[in-house]
Amino acid sequence: MEEDGPNESPELPDEEETDYKARVEDLEKELQYAKAEIANIVQRSSRDRSEALKYGSSSLAKRLIPSIDLLSRAIDSAEADGGSDSVIEGIRLTLDGLRASLESEGITMIESLGEPFDPTCMEAIATIPCPEEHEPGNVVEVIESGYMLHDRVLRASRVIVAEGDS
Repeated sequence: MEEDGPNESPELPDEEETDYKARVEDLEKELQYAKAEIANIVQRSSRDRSEALKYGSSSLAKRLIPSIDLLSRAIDSAEADGGSDSVIEGIRLTLDGLRASLESEGITMIESLGEPFDPTCMEAIATIPCPEEHEPGNVVEVIESGYMLHDRVLRASRVIVAEGDS
């Protein structure tokens, strides 16, 4: 009886050997696909985390913006009615503080008055015949200010636009 030594391997039939080689190739491809999928997941996760940090303050900002509008109206109303200068100044300081806080988070007011109408960040409430001092297609009055968070519109400006071709 002959024994195979430790360095000798039993010979496999050619058919079995090709089956093993094909299986190894398939497994190597699967491994490559799995590595690529993991790399994609890492990139997507990193992008999602970055966007969450960048745009995370949007829900709070959306809740604060109406308060800013109310404070602005309170100042306008108090000035029109001849209200107390100290109260008006206190409201103005509060409003300025809120605006500064929002700006530090990347939230800015959309400048609309006198600008050409931009449907990506403005909502036309009405159109009026073009006054002489304005260009056709430009915003002649801002009904409600709009705000942006970095490059995203939080609230579109509600505006009145001069009729005519721009």
